[in-house]
Amino acid sequence: MNQKMSAEQENMLHNIGVIDFVTVEMTLYLDTHPMDREAMEYFNHYMRIKNQMMRDYANKYGPLSLSVADTSCKEWKWAVQPMPWEGGC
Repeated sequence: MNQKMSAEQENMLHNIGVIDFVTVEMTLYLDTHPMDREAMEYFNHYMRIKNQMMRDYANKYGPLSLSVADTSCKEWKWAVQPMPWEGGC
């Protein structure tokens, strides 16, 4: 089962990766500058964007992490979506 990602899906994954990079770098900065309020606001802003992007992606293509998995479903969709080697995330 080799499914090719759509351009929209690839674009969404790319954008999530960019935002994820920003948030990881901000955590490293905040580890050494914990009192920088402006940096903390910047980090919180981008975490909100990342969380929304992850939810949007999960609604269209399935969750990238268990933290955004839909727990209201009657079936475990995490296991039935394509794995990375099958063209998934």
